[in-house]
Amino acid sequence: MSNIQKLANDQIFLGLDFSTQQVKATVINNSLAVVHEASVQFDRDLPHYGMQGGVHIQADGLTITSPTLMWVEALDLLLDKMKEDKFDFSKVASLSGAGQQHGSVYWKNGSETVLGSLQSSMSLKDQLKDAFSLSDSPVWMDSSTSEQCKQLEASLGGAQAVADLTGSRAYERFTGNQIAKVSKNQPDVYNSTERISLVSSFAASLFAGKWAPIDFSDGSGMNLLDIRSKQWSQKALDACSTDLAQKLGPPVSSATNLGNISSYFVDRYRFSPDCQVVAFTGDNPGSLAGMRLQEGDVVVSLGTSDTLFLWLKTPKPALEGHIFCNPVEDDAYMALLCYKNGSITRERIRDETACQSWETFNQLLRSTPPGNNGNIGIYFHVQEITPGAVGIVRASTDGIRVKTFTKAQEARAVIEGQFLAKRIHAQKLGYHIGRDTRVLATGGASSNPAILQVLSDVFQAPVYVMDVANSASLGCAYRARHVWMGSGSFHDSVRGATEFKLAASPNTNAAQVYDDLAVKYELLEREIT
Repeated sequence: MSNIQKLANDQIFLGLDFSTQQVKATVINNSLAVVHEASVQFDRDLPHYGMQGGVHIQADGLTITSPTLMWVEALDLLLDKMKEDKFDFSKVASLSGAGQQHGSVYWKNGSETVLGSLQSSMSLKDQLKDAFSLSDSPVWMDSSTSEQCKQLEASLGGAQAVADLTGSRAYERFTGNQIAKVSKNQPDVYNSTERISLVSSFAASLFAGKWAPIDFSDGSGMNLLDIRSKQWSQKALDACSTDLAQKLGPPVSSATNLGNISSYFVDRYRFSPDCQVVAFTGDNPGSLAGMRLQEGDVVVSLGTSDTLFLWLKTPKPALEGHIFCNPVEDDAYMALLCYKNGSITRERIRDETACQSWETFNQLLRSTPPGNNGNIGIYFHVQEITPGAVGIVRASTDGIRVKTFTKAQEARAVIEGQFLAKRIHAQKLGYHIGRDTRVLATGGASSNPAILQVLSDVFQAPVYVMDVANSASLGCAYRARHVWMGSGSFHDSVRGATEFKLAASPNTNAAQVYDDLAVKYELLEREIT
């Protein structure tokens, strides 16, 4: 009997997300309904690591890391919490997961042997405490590798050449440049490393009981993968370090079945020995799957960092934004734009204008008209990625720089500015606003109707939301089920999932207002870059 024929039974599918601040689990049944959720927050539940927001900012302000062992202990705690909740692991037919993109894990020589011989009477943390050659993993917030980025671009023929090959110009947070820094500054660590994983493939390795390969989609965020051949670029590898291909292992399709789960989880948590582990991917590709993105849609994720991604058939790499291999269709691509100044900036302006009250902030936002009477602002409290700039700039109706706005103007300026930036940069990557365009919103701010109305007006498209905010872990549960089924397209496998809910419709009278304001915003942005 095929897996498709067995869908009438009571199998469930587990998706995980090892994000910046927590590890989350989302479980779906065969009807695609969420039946269980659990999470472990690093700062709250693992305070002995002394993290703030899940990371440690080093003294230079540029180097940002997380303890690798904290992620291991978080998985211990997550599964223990699920066990205490009487979760029936034996029904999990397949699992997959996601990890924060770009972060890297350095496995010590001989560590795969340890992975393959874990004792169910002991925690993962206790058995893997000596498995890593680098105890603190570089993460996506790190911006300490400018030297390595310059070296990579010089070796490959410039920024656009790197983008054409790998989907993105050289970025400080991208894994290849992080590896190059470790190789140069800590050669003993590099030489004692047998395997380098992304956070996603590291997490998959725990479940597989062996080193799991890096998938095409998450591998696209390293400045090392040729996004067309879907193989490591030898030129890029050589520019970063020696023997790197061997330390990375060959990349695989995101739909790869890695085999059955490690016996450790069978014995300790009573997983079925037939439970399959599907290749893990990045959190943004996982969200694409969770949002069930189709060609023509745009996803706006409003979280710690804001992200925007599109489904593409033909990659058009640019100096801004990123092109990744698509996690649910090997012949397609996804475009990604990432913004560091996301919810932290919105919350900062909320605190300054509305005494930490979203209700008051929303009243201020609604009290001003679309377009803010021509007042416009750029709010980059920290070094931005898209574009590479930092600082606060405000311009009045006549284009003159001003130091302050009224509270209402400030509230609208920060929200409109963030969404205008996303619209402008998406259009540069080939995005076109059409009659069938849908904006799919996710992340913390997707529950704020006043903010979503501005998003709808700026993009002149309806905005839809989902009940489940954890789109990355949900998407990986979908992916686990799709691969387990063994046939059919991903989109066929998620038909019948909960429909998106219409959250905002565009004010068509605002279309010309935002067309004009977009031109003004783009000029202002050029001035500060």
